[in-house]
Amino acid sequence: MPTMPKLLVTGATGQLGQHVIDALLETVPAGAIVAGVRDPAKDAARAIGEKGVALRVADYSRPETLAAALSGVERLLLISGSELGRRAAQHRNVITAAKDAGVGLIAYTSILHADTSPLFLAAEHRETEADLAKSGVPFVLLRNGWYSEVYTWRLPLALERGQLMGAAGEGRISSAARADYARAAAAVLAGGEHAGRIYELAGDTSFTLADFAALAAEISGRAIGYRNMDAEAFRAAVLAAGVPEIFAKILSDTDAGVARGALFDEGGELARLIGRPTTPLRDTLVRFFGA
Repeated sequence: MPTMPKLLVTGATGQLGQHVIDALLETVPAGAIVAGVRDPAKDAARAIGEKGVALRVADYSRPETLAAALSGVERLLLISGSELGRRAAQHRNVITAAKDAGVGLIAYTSILHADTSPLFLAAEHRETEADLAKSGVPFVLLRNGWYSEVYTWRLPLALERGQLMGAAGEGRISSAARADYARAAAAVLAGGEHAGRIYELAGDTSFTLADFAALAAEISGRAIGYRNMDAEAFRAAVLAAGVPEIFAKILSDTDAGVARGALFDEGGELARLIGRPTTPLRDTLVRFFGA
């Protein structure tokens, strides 16, 4: 019998990575999966190991850890890092190590419409996509839209003030649950001919921030309106609310991008990859409120 190729998931203890591991375990033997982690002693890493998945240290910022982590790996899921300003260099370390190790496919979690996105977050993704193209390693781009859960982070302040602040205007957001994107990544990693493909991944339906506020109000039974403002005023408002500067920049820049269509997509590729409709926003909000 042919042996199952080794599949490595980097950033496996992150929220997306944990979902990917669980999705893979539905179709792939645990012995074929390797979880790349920074600290094997971390609770999340130990929990993955208890499922029969091998743990290997794979630290994007420590290239000396990557050769051993990638040994014998055929297909790699490179989950984009979280350290803004350092991600492109970190990803390059992994790509170089993957090439040296003879990895047969790299799947990279990029950002929706990375090549044209006005979001400042897209710049590092474009740089990584260019590095992949130059590497000579077969690769596939998983250009993820926003997770619906990202918007629940804004609800505590909205509930406190009775209004959701934003700068997205009538821009529409095609989000999906984090688990949906993880299932798509698992499907690509587990097999099939995906090299050279670019998947623009987004939810089946879209909403404005006013829609989001109205739905949150309906489910929670609390009064929540939407207050639209310009991006700089929104940034100042969230800074005044105690949000760290980098997150205030991300929020205001993202909303300004939403107003320009940066997070809207109706191609349906995510649903096709996972073989079912994407998770409705309502379901994510019901879970958030415990309704």
